[in-house]
Amino acid sequence: MAHLLIIELPGGNDTDILQAAIDRDDSFTFLSADLALYRQQPAVHALLQHARDCIEVADFDLAELESKVLAVHAITPIEAVLCLLDIRLIEAATIAQRLGLKYLNPTSAQLLRDKFSVRVRLLERGIAQPMFALATSNESLQEAVAQIGLPVLIKPSDGYGSQNIVMLEFEEDLAPWMTPLNDMLPSGADYGLGVKANDRLLIEQYMQGVVIGCDTLTQNGQHILVGVNEKLFFEPPSFAIRGGCFTPNRGQFKTIENYVFALLDAVDFDDGAAHIELMLHSDGLSLIEINPRLVGAKIPRLINLACKRSIHSDLIDLHLNLPIAPFADANDVAVTRWLVANTCATLAAIELPQTNDAHIHCVEMLKAAGDPVRPPMENADRIGYVMSCAPTQQEADAAADKFISDAVLVYD
Repeated sequence: MAHLLIIELPGGNDTDILQAAIDRDDSFTFLSADLALYRQQPAVHALLQHARDCIEVADFDLAELESKVLAVHAITPIEAVLCLLDIRLIEAATIAQRLGLKYLNPTSAQLLRDKFSVRVRLLERGIAQPMFALATSNESLQEAVAQIGLPVLIKPSDGYGSQNIVMLEFEEDLAPWMTPLNDMLPSGADYGLGVKANDRLLIEQYMQGVVIGCDTLTQNGQHILVGVNEKLFFEPPSFAIRGGCFTPNRGQFKTIENYVFALLDAVDFDDGAAHIELMLHSDGLSLIEINPRLVGAKIPRLINLACKRSIHSDLIDLHLNLPIAPFADANDVAVTRWLVANTCATLAAIELPQTNDAHIHCVEMLKAAGDPVRPPMENADRIGYVMSCAPTQQEADAAADKFISDAVLVYD
């Protein structure tokens, strides 16, 4: 039984990493900037009752973090650090290094928390990138858009989760009465837990094609491509994901694997999970972004269904420096579809279909009666999801699509 340090929860309510630790009979200490956020949620609070200790450091001051963590470590040695939240990645890497534990090195953690710096690094290492620029003022933002030309994407360089992304596609988008370029900075964006956006904006050439997510595990510099998730998006201008299909890697993704491993090597990624988004287009593959943590948005559950195992447990093994079993014998595919509103309103009820379809495996609603809803512009607008699993994508797609089409949203 290992003692784990788990830092925050993605989304403030994704408890899968806690459940995995409990299922393995590992003990854990939980570290947060705001324990009240979790304790006010009954389901999360119930799992936190299993924690050996709960540590709160309101401003995540590194000196105080280290002091409190070392005090726990002195009584019961911590054997692995787990963090699935981007805004705590640097602190997690620093603490793990202080404890002498396996984790992404702090230098790469710092690099990967800035999307512009990643673009620069990859270009320096000879990996072609789309045209890109950095803006730290509205004036430099306008200059960057003019230099790159339409269509462009504007995203926070320290952002995550498809939040606060702007696409400018047509000349009309630059008209004085339409353009956001005059007042995007300062943004005032709040990532939660006391973390504000640093107002560094990445401007990059907009690419078109099929978006795929590549989920990897890296241990001692050796990379494993777990599988590939083809992503479906809602209609522009939305950046929210409508669903996807995860296919385990059985050796059929060699070109993608080579490209992804080259990206990880270029940023000196040595230990941990990564979720790498790529654009597959007529000229080949291009990087969208490297997310230096286990994929979010419930996709780990999709991986679990297809691979018939817990990817969270694999991640714990990785950080404990235990061997990771191969994924090549996973034969099913898993599909997810998200339920969304078609209007701005207050949700009164969700009427889910009753089904005996054996392909349906997981249904979860993240919003409830009384919550405000709107058509999906970003992932946070999604209401809930269904997951299906089958030997073929066609079977899995059909089951998930039918479930969503049969669901009924009632508005006040």
